[in-house]
Amino acid sequence: MYVNIVDSQEKISAKDWNALAGERNPFLRHEFLAALETTGCVSSKTGWLPQHLVVYQEGPFQGRLLGAAPMYLKHHSYGEYVFDWAWANAYARAGENYYPKLVVGVPFTPATGPRLLAAPDVDPATIKKVLIQAAWRHRQDTGASSLHWLFVTGEDAQWLEKESHLLRTGCQFHWTNPGYRDFNDFLSSFTAEKRKKIKRERRHVQEAGITMETLTGASINSAHWDIFFEFYESTIRAHNAYAYLSLEFFQRLGETMREDIVLVLARQGHDYVAGALNLRGADTLYGRYWGCRGEFHSLHFETCYYTAIEYCIARQLRAFEAGAQGEHKLARGFTPVVTRSAHRLSHSDFSRAIADYLARERLDVNAYVNELGEHIPFKKETAAEY
Repeated sequence: MYVNIVDSQEKISAKDWNALAGERNPFLRHEFLAALETTGCVSSKTGWLPQHLVVYQEGPFQGRLLGAAPMYLKHHSYGEYVFDWAWANAYARAGENYYPKLVVGVPFTPATGPRLLAAPDVDPATIKKVLIQAAWRHRQDTGASSLHWLFVTGEDAQWLEKESHLLRTGCQFHWTNPGYRDFNDFLSSFTAEKRKKIKRERRHVQEAGITMETLTGASINSAHWDIFFEFYESTIRAHNAYAYLSLEFFQRLGETMREDIVLVLARQGHDYVAGALNLRGADTLYGRYWGCRGEFHSLHFETCYYTAIEYCIARQLRAFEAGAQGEHKLARGFTPVVTRSAHRLSHSDFSRAIADYLARERLDVNAYVNELGEHIPFKKETAAEY
């Protein structure tokens, strides 16, 4: 086996990479990662320098691709959704350099998925160990302070913990589908009070004369992307945030991942007034970005949650992940889920201090998740299933 560091997805065969990534998670697809790079959203200028790990069977770029990991060298912590600014500040106060650091994950995307991509029929355990150890060696070669694996699966977390990584947990809110027949069947699992609230929110949107459109595949054209990008930028401005993504990026997705995109648009009369972008995996819908033109009662919930849930039910998707954070999702049928990341630091003193912090943080996260579980909106007989 031969390990290489690759500075561009374009240098890797899309067919070979996707054979490892599979169909379950759209963000791990070669098309998604390459779109970030070719449109300049991910580059040395934006502080995400691609350093992808690849393991070939016969030699550098020769033979079968046996393993891979999407990796980046970074000089900041923006766009990760696993916040380590306090760690960087502690390093600075001690006169140490926290940056650069190495990150394994999908830029700007807080969605759990495999990070140790391995061919399932060639002793994947060996491949995963090779990837983990190669990533750490590359940290040494680059002079990075640390190595961070973001939004890893439970299985990958176990592998990383065995290889001296510290585990960190967080919390998101996901919707799951036990087999609802339709949206009313979904609502029937709620308590009467919570059910009435959702019906009232949907009625507010209807009474405003707003209709919802769900577009996929060839039904999405360049004009739709222009409109959606306007909504994306409006949200960035409203939160005084940084626009990581460009119109060109969304257009590129529309070309290369057309069948994976689910674009929800809200129309009032002849004008679109809001929109939300979702990507579909094999059994899960992922909500990513939304925006709105003006103020409309409950339109955020309809555009980002209810219409997407209807889509999932109609297509028998198992789950809907509507992005990071958001306790308001709880009252709308989403339940708390623990997320994981793994970290390894070269500085032994800081590693011990952070290990102690993470142990206490995990207790807090578990307590938080348990407390939230007491406030889910479902009837008692339904709530017992969660």
